[in-house]
Amino acid sequence: METMSWQQLLAAKRWGYESRSIDDQHDARSEFQRDYDRLIFSSPFRRLQNKTQVFPLPGSVFVHNRLTHSLEVASVGRSLGRIFYNEMRKMNPDIDNELPYLQEVGNIVSAACLSHDLGNPAFGHSGEAAISNYFTDGAGSEYSRQVTPAEWADLIHFEGNANALRILTHPFTGKDKNGYALTYSTLAAIVKYPCSSPDGHMPHHHRKKYGFFQSERHVFDKIARELGLLRDAENPAVYKRHPLVYLVEAADDICYNIIDLEDAHRLNILSYDEVVQLLLPLCRDEKLGSRLAQLEDLDSRVSLLRAKAINTLIVACADVFVKEQWRILQGRFDRPLIDAIDERLRIAMRRIAEVSVSRIYNAPAVVQIEVAGYKVMNGLLEEFIPAYLKSKKTKYDAKLVALMPKQFHTEQESIYAKIRSVLDFVSGMTDLYAVELYRKIKGISFPSLD
Repeated sequence: METMSWQQLLAAKRWGYESRSIDDQHDARSEFQRDYDRLIFSSPFRRLQNKTQVFPLPGSVFVHNRLTHSLEVASVGRSLGRIFYNEMRKMNPDIDNELPYLQEVGNIVSAACLSHDLGNPAFGHSGEAAISNYFTDGAGSEYSRQVTPAEWADLIHFEGNANALRILTHPFTGKDKNGYALTYSTLAAIVKYPCSSPDGHMPHHHRKKYGFFQSERHVFDKIARELGLLRDAENPAVYKRHPLVYLVEAADDICYNIIDLEDAHRLNILSYDEVVQLLLPLCRDEKLGSRLAQLEDLDSRVSLLRAKAINTLIVACADVFVKEQWRILQGRFDRPLIDAIDERLRIAMRRIAEVSVSRIYNAPAVVQIEVAGYKVMNGLLEEFIPAYLKSKKTKYDAKLVALMPKQFHTEQESIYAKIRSVLDFVSGMTDLYAVELYRKIKGISFPSLD
């Protein structure tokens, strides 16, 4: 049976600098540690600080935003990668000589985790929905006849996962033409759904959504060929996942399921007793009861429960990855790692998911920010897209376009490329900037002269 190979999957070749020789011997950082550092210092990553995770951005009570979430996911991802490497080394003490980059799996996964939400617009998933709705049911529906069917599929299903790959590789005007020049392995580990929009939205897990826009199809094709990703037997235009995607996905699944409970407790949406009932089944520590009794502060108790629960899930998911790695390398493993852990843990996670949907994701504050964000994102697109597409611009159109930074302008003439440029601008906004700009262009507020 055809299979992927770790030897080929772990490549330090860097996007845009493929001909450069790799030599880590005299450097303090490996190529994959460089990926992590480039992302940490990047503007798109910093902007995650002001993008909603679940709850509205903090007032008097601090809750997670996209940046803190991504940092925590990266921490969990590194642990998952290190456990896998350690287990492989136990099975084969000579593994470092045979697969010298295997010891870098933790660094690759943590870098991919840092960027897994990089393409998400403001206001969480409601931002994605608002962008899609502009084209399906809003004023943007008129452009359906001016783009190809595949391009239209991109627009009516805006996907943050695909947008992350674009941010990292697209030659934005005035920027480095090679994007952030990350390694091929890190880029592949970001793409959860290795297919384009017309091939996504299918029952198979690796096709649940899609992972690259039409504008980046050539990018992912090149990465896939270099790393030896398998093609889907049912559809040669679709690839099987890079195996490390499973670890990135598991890190995200672990964090958002558990940490949303911690935020809900801080905001008095869930009581301490409710959180205990949800997290305790995930905590495998005989001394946990005595440790909790020593803590008077309830937030500290919840933090301890959260840490123990995450540790249990890390070990469980890493165990599945090690045991299933051959099926994964053959492209035959078609579900998240967290869905294959011990049944008792799965039952506990299902209960957390049920409570999260009923009590957290439908909490009034969460719904309010989603509704407001929907209105803001749609309003911005209604203003900027027609203005940017017009060949004969009014003075108002010209002034709107002037508000778009140079990096978001394109010299391409196609309608799709121009729309994509506006979406780059709007989707990159933070929650606060989007609201502020919306209020100003709608005349609700006026800019300060300070």
